[in-house]
Amino acid sequence: MYPNRTSVLAAAALWAAASALVAGCGGGSSQTSASPSAAGCPAALARAAAAVEGAERTDLSWSGPTGGPEAVPDKTIVYVAQTMTNPGVAGVAKGLREAAAVIGWQVRVIDGEGTPAGIQAAVSQAVTLKPSGIVIGGFDPRLTAQQAARAEAAGIALIGWHAVDSPGPSTSPRLFTNVTTKVEEVARISADWVIARSDADAGVVVFTDDSIPFARTKSELIKRQLGTCPGVRLLATENIPIPDASQRTPQQVSSLVSRFGDRWTHSIAINDLYFADAAPALRAAGRPGAGPPFNIGAGDGDPSAFQRISSGRFQAATVPEPLAQQGWQIIDEFNRAFADRPASGYVAPVHVVTAENSGGATSWDPRGYREAYQKIWRGES
Repeated sequence: MYPNRTSVLAAAALWAAASALVAGCGGGSSQTSASPSAAGCPAALARAAAAVEGAERTDLSWSGPTGGPEAVPDKTIVYVAQTMTNPGVAGVAKGLREAAAVIGWQVRVIDGEGTPAGIQAAVSQAVTLKPSGIVIGGFDPRLTAQQAARAEAAGIALIGWHAVDSPGPSTSPRLFTNVTTKVEEVARISADWVIARSDADAGVVVFTDDSIPFARTKSELIKRQLGTCPGVRLLATENIPIPDASQRTPQQVSSLVSRFGDRWTHSIAINDLYFADAAPALRAAGRPGAGPPFNIGAGDGDPSAFQRISSGRFQAATVPEPLAQQGWQIIDEFNRAFADRPASGYVAPVHVVTAENSGGATSWDPRGYREAYQKIWRGES
């Protein structure tokens, strides 16, 4: 089992004190009888443990916008989904519908079904419907550049969710704003969780989808952060497109078990769904549900991930997006666009969910955002 938070922090503090003259993650030539990996990486271990402890807090108040324009009436939004089989994409759609009902707008969801042709057709259909706004739900807008140009020419506002690497407005491609957590922070905290929970001694597999620029960037940042500790070894990077995950992941996981055996102690995936598909293969290989490998999802925190974590079934943690809140935020951002106001600039902070802090929930839902947005839309801010 991986060590608990208290022991990790205590160990990290001890090694940091004992190695005060060591800068960063030095080599292991001065190691004593203590854990070789911890002694070789005391500063990174201490930093990772502190970061994880902060991200696991659940008592934070709403830190998003409390002011903005009153609701603009009679708007229609089309949500174009990369694929509704992606739980994150589907979770945002649910929050979007909920928020639209509150503000009094109409929402339609069109599923791109995970293929370039399907996504292009979905955006074309969305433009033809002449809505007030279109959501780019989890895919690269450059894939639909011609359709996006048609939307812009028609005066249709475009907002992305995980559409580009960074949150906020985008000029190329042109988006009023892009709603997402900061990929750098998600990548860093997921890697830090492995460093901290393994006491800086792990063999890691990273699961990603290089067809999605956002996901590719995330996995590269994860690997870079893992590299800050020499005791954490990257065993493999598995590039499995999300639409193919259910077919390809079990076979790849079986191969990984054969290749690496007990050296495979931890996994990080850019989306929780990989672990749903990995579970049967790990079970067939005789691996215990509670690990190893200890698995953390660097997004998106769908209900099945929470259930796996709470029950100790082949997933130990997730860095969830606040999916419902982001659906509400998209509606609020559209309202700002329709009122000729700038984007809110809000970015949700990263959060780590484990069995110890989930409270039996099936999603990460920050406190206070519904009340805050409704006050804004009623003109009470």
